[in-house]
Amino acid sequence: MKISMRKQLALIFTGLMAAVLLTCMLANLFLQEDFYYIRKTEALEEAYEILNAGIDETGQVADDKMTAFNSLRLSNNIIFVITNRIFEKVMWTEMNASDLRIFVGRLNGYILGIDIDQKASLLEQTDSYVIRKKYDNAMGTDYLEMWGTLDAGFYFMMRIAMAGIRDSVGITNEFIQYVCIIGILVSTVIILWVTGRVTKPIHELTELSKRMADLDFNVRYTSGGKNEIGQLGEHFNQMSEKLEQAYSQLMTANNELQRDIEKKTKIDEMRREFLSNVSHELKTPIALVQGYAEGLKECINDDPESRDFYCDVIMDEAGKMNQLVKKLLTLNQLEEGNEQVEMERFDIVPLIRNKIQSVSILAQQKEVRILYSGEDTLPVWGDEFKVEEVLTNYLSNAMNHVEGECRIEVRTARMENRARISVFNTGKPIPEEDVPQIWDKFYKVDKARTREYGGSGIGLSIVRAIMESFHQKYGVKNCDDGVEFWFELECGNVPELKN
Repeated sequence: MKISMRKQLALIFTGLMAAVLLTCMLANLFLQEDFYYIRKTEALEEAYEILNAGIDETGQVADDKMTAFNSLRLSNNIIFVITNRIFEKVMWTEMNASDLRIFVGRLNGYILGIDIDQKASLLEQTDSYVIRKKYDNAMGTDYLEMWGTLDAGFYFMMRIAMAGIRDSVGITNEFIQYVCIIGILVSTVIILWVTGRVTKPIHELTELSKRMADLDFNVRYTSGGKNEIGQLGEHFNQMSEKLEQAYSQLMTANNELQRDIEKKTKIDEMRREFLSNVSHELKTPIALVQGYAEGLKECINDDPESRDFYCDVIMDEAGKMNQLVKKLLTLNQLEEGNEQVEMERFDIVPLIRNKIQSVSILAQQKEVRILYSGEDTLPVWGDEFKVEEVLTNYLSNAMNHVEGECRIEVRTARMENRARISVFNTGKPIPEEDVPQIWDKFYKVDKARTREYGGSGIGLSIVRAIMESFHQKYGVKNCDDGVEFWFELECGNVPELKN
């Protein structure tokens, strides 16, 4: 966005006001003088009509006409003289004797046609009078002159001085310039304030739409208002809620669709692999249970201590088989797709803290330190119960393999629109040739150690099945002082807009 709507509106309104003020100034500069001449010409014509209608053959003017004429004469600074046919004064404006003689003489010259100034501009001419614009060299100013004959047989001449018109135009233009500058500055401030009030909710709606385009449906319009923008903001809020619901349903449906596509091609292979591995894993504990049970039946050792030992072995192997069967059932349900993956948005940080708290007693017994580092809050999309199962398996695996400093660290990090959760433990690295196979069912890197703590080789297979049901990434990497297992989830949202 090169220029914001606020700046555009401010420029438009300020430019419009400047154009209006400039037009007024130009009109005053170029048209006021002509307008002034027109109005004064009209005043002379009106004065003529009053005199012509009011004066009789004796040179007397009716009182009402005289009153109207004097009012018009005084308001327009008209000087005049009226003479009879032999140029004797009948009525005139107060002036000194010399000016009056010049005035009568000029009327005499006009009537006789011997004192016509060729430089004068003719404005109007009728059978009864002539109106001209004339420059008086003696006075150094322009005049409007009207001279002619009244119907009662008298001659007349009227004059209006135009000396102040140009000065008036100049002063007016200077005043308008100051008004323009002040008006533009004040109007700019007012327009910026008004447009800011108008465009603020529009800007907020723009930010909301941008974040909704990034699939952040937690945004809300907060500026309010009962006008069209306020109603639009309310509709945005409703749309955000419905889109979040629809997106959640879409993600769930998308996971189901991808799972169904892969289901048919994997089901036979999974069944064969399941039967083969179960047979292998159960063979040893069943043989032990059978052997020790036969020993008890045949009373190979009759002392109580031996019988208790035999019973402990049988119970221990039976418990391991029970745990193995439970994990196999869980894994089978995940791989068969019998459990629906319910995608929802939740904060994974409290889940991590709770899991760390739940294993704290076991960690104290083993003298293991469990630390957390990363985000204070991290909303993600996923099935919360299955994500907890992934964390449980990672923490269990770390507890069983931690060595050296005996430190376990759970870490979280945000990477654009994804979140990475990792569980690190100090200890021996995993041989590089075993790394690709540790996710396979029943695979054990150190079989003797796995047997020691009762591992079945199913936990990481459950992690793989869960993450593949999410269609998300997971993995493991060797570090300088230990091993780090990690998985990723799609971020749920970003921080809310602030007013």
